[in-house]
Amino acid sequence: MTTHPYDALMDITARPKAVFVRGAGSYLWDDSRKRYLDFVQGWAVNCLGHSPPAIADALAAQAKRLLTPSPAFYNEPSLKLAERLVANSAFDQVFFANSGAEANEGAIKLARKYGSLHRNGAFEIISFAGGFHGRTLATMSASGKKAFEPLFEPKVAGFKKAKLNDIASVEKLINDNTVAVMLEPIQGESGVWPATDQFLQELRALTEAHGLLLIFDEIQTGMGRTGKLFHYEHTGIAPDIMTLGKGIGGGVPLAALLATERASCFEHGDQGGTFNGNPIMCAAGLAVLEEISKPDFLKTVTETGLLLESELQKVSARHGLGGVRGRGLLLALDLKLPIAPGIVAQAFEAGVLLNAPQLDTLRFMPALNVTRAEIAEMIDCLDGILTRAGAARRVA
Repeated sequence: MTTHPYDALMDITARPKAVFVRGAGSYLWDDSRKRYLDFVQGWAVNCLGHSPPAIADALAAQAKRLLTPSPAFYNEPSLKLAERLVANSAFDQVFFANSGAEANEGAIKLARKYGSLHRNGAFEIISFAGGFHGRTLATMSASGKKAFEPLFEPKVAGFKKAKLNDIASVEKLINDNTVAVMLEPIQGESGVWPATDQFLQELRALTEAHGLLLIFDEIQTGMGRTGKLFHYEHTGIAPDIMTLGKGIGGGVPLAALLATERASCFEHGDQGGTFNGNPIMCAAGLAVLEEISKPDFLKTVTETGLLLESELQKVSARHGLGGVRGRGLLLALDLKLPIAPGIVAQAFEAGVLLNAPQLDTLRFMPALNVTRAEIAEMIDCLDGILTRAGAARRVA
């Protein structure tokens, strides 16, 4: 076991001492050569698994050609990726960023610019309790995460919180200062709570009736995660603005802000960033989109998601747990008890990586090309942990 300088990194989260050195597909290896089955995948980042050849080859090829010419100039990969995203979505223009938080920050700025130009200076954005939009000051303010409330005061003003799947709670917050409504189609950090298709359709009708922008944060749900390229495609409606992150880069820092022509109102100097639209990152994004666009890829995601959902429901029935929430390969299991961190720790020791967004919830975000055998391996591990936990409770 190598000795590592752990103290040199800021201590901003509890991490196990394992140091990962290699990844391939659904598996990771640490520096002691222990193998782990990964159902977290960087929080839905590695949509094609760890170090997929398509992305590795694209990065290597682009690195030999051009690292960056500066965002003051066009580069080929960013133009190609923007064109592909526009061609495959309801949007007309793309701004590339480095993280989901930065894309969401851009969406907030774009909405406020729209309000200044078209709604007499309106600047308020309605977001939702339980939502999570990032860790910049503005995106933390837009989030409805309880743990954020006492942090880094004062918050950025202008965000009112509605209740997910309650259209009346949105309508009563609308006033002359409102410019947009912003939400995740599925709230990930709060425990994988989906907005219903009906609610999203009602929200589109409400925003159109009031002349407001509708912003979908698809940082976690986009790029095939729910069985469509973008989650909004399930609903029959489209937002005015959408943000992408996580899966769009397949493991590298890439994000995007997409908008319709009507909502695209940035002027020169309003928005930018040193590495935004970087050729290497956009080359990775092109490789991701190429793989996801292959025939039957998204159909397989849907089928695999249904299999995982079914297996989790069987586990729940065997152990007297709660329901399974989510869509595609973004799912959560309600444990009904605050035992999720303990299960995550035991699974880690057994060589399986799981995530507990809440004390009573497990979240599952495997690679989109996860296999049936890998799902069975994870289920066997989880079932064994729950069986031992149930036996321990009975003895106690």
